[in-house]
Amino acid sequence: MIHLDLATIATIVDGRLLDASSSGVVVTGSVETDSRLVGPGGLFVAKPGEVTDGHLFVGKALESGAVAALVERPVDASIPQIQVGDVVLALGRLAKHVLHVLKRDHNLKVIGITGSNGKTTTKNMLREILSTTGETVAPIESYNNEVGAPYSMLRCTETTRFLVAEMGAGGVGSIAYLAEIAKPDIAVELKVGLAHVGEFGGIEVTAAIKAELLHELEPDAIAVLNADDGWVRAMGEACSNRKVWFGTSSEANFRATDLALTIEGTSFELHWPDGNHQRVTLQILGEHHVMNALAALTVAEQLGIDRGRAIAALEAMPLAERWRMQLTNRPDGVTVINDAYNASPDSTKAALQTLAQLGRSGRRTIAVLGEMAELGEFSLEQHDAIGRVVVRLNIDQLVVVGERARVVHLGAMQEGSWDGESQFFEESDDALAYLREMLQPNDIVLVKSSKSANLRHLGDALTGETQAEVH
Repeated sequence: MIHLDLATIATIVDGRLLDASSSGVVVTGSVETDSRLVGPGGLFVAKPGEVTDGHLFVGKALESGAVAALVERPVDASIPQIQVGDVVLALGRLAKHVLHVLKRDHNLKVIGITGSNGKTTTKNMLREILSTTGETVAPIESYNNEVGAPYSMLRCTETTRFLVAEMGAGGVGSIAYLAEIAKPDIAVELKVGLAHVGEFGGIEVTAAIKAELLHELEPDAIAVLNADDGWVRAMGEACSNRKVWFGTSSEANFRATDLALTIEGTSFELHWPDGNHQRVTLQILGEHHVMNALAALTVAEQLGIDRGRAIAALEAMPLAERWRMQLTNRPDGVTVINDAYNASPDSTKAALQTLAQLGRSGRRTIAVLGEMAELGEFSLEQHDAIGRVVVRLNIDQLVVVGERARVVHLGAMQEGSWDGESQFFEESDDALAYLREMLQPNDIVLVKSSKSANLRHLGDALTGETQAEVH
């Protein structure tokens, strides 16, 4: 973060400095919500949580070097404190101020990304590309909500050239809130899908929430839009900003053709707006990641990044992120694809299609599937549909794990899966024991579920990364 004294911070966050004599104390370190991460000169944000309360750790933050704490109630600790009504809102106000200063005085460029699928992968791709040109800040993992996004934004300093802000949907107004803080120079709309559909009440609501990013843009900002997605095309029609389209359709300014997938990765022919074209070969597995790469390359072009440098950065990425289409070739010839960090109906179908394509080389395919969370009233229908997709794609073996995913197994059986082709296990340990017994050299195994199902640990166990129990 930029250096700010406590009196200035108190004004920015609409708070009250409890000890006026500390008004000149300057925060020179990072802003942290975890007392274990606080360093010298830092500001500790005492955020109340579902499990514990940050106010209990203000003393620990002081011991770690914090020079002040942002609190909702006074704490008995010898550290300057700024009291506010809501520390989460205060965090957002502070991030908005810092970004405003950096954009105005230091030409910081902000890229905002949203979409039902692909946000984290696209964010990571952009980080790799932009880091070749200048200091780039991008959130770790999926820090994309009202806490994680401002927390990541406050990593920016006077030397930061690019900020890549991932914006997740938490309900109506959630993306508008983050976009109003960040004020992106470039906004990326990836796609509208069924992720969170149960929570929001329908895909139409999801589309409206995703469109909030475009509504908050300044007139000179650029919208980078998916030409293949009907919901995003509708957003574009209502957007008055300059629009640049990416996709596989002929209307796209940045277009991919001749997609090809092998166990080594994914390749496509990239067509630039000026008529030039170039083959791009990703180590990242899955044709669905071509759209993420197109989005990243489109943004890079708007920022003036050299094309060759941008493509080289993408081609050098070994994977999108841990537990996202993470491929491991075991010594015995079994290939494990661990994609169990997140799952929606759209991303699960895409992963299954990748598995089916890889199986066309003659290798046996095994899909290990768990629950897709946050589908609400659509859960039974969508889990049933996934089971049927597995059968239609001719996946050789289905292993379903967890009671909340049982309907995937039932859907496969209803679609015509032969006895034994689909197996159901309530516990991950039992599924792991079954897989260890039945796997053969040359098999390809896909492990896919939402994070809450914990199948990513089963995937780790299959690759030998851990011998711990996986339940």
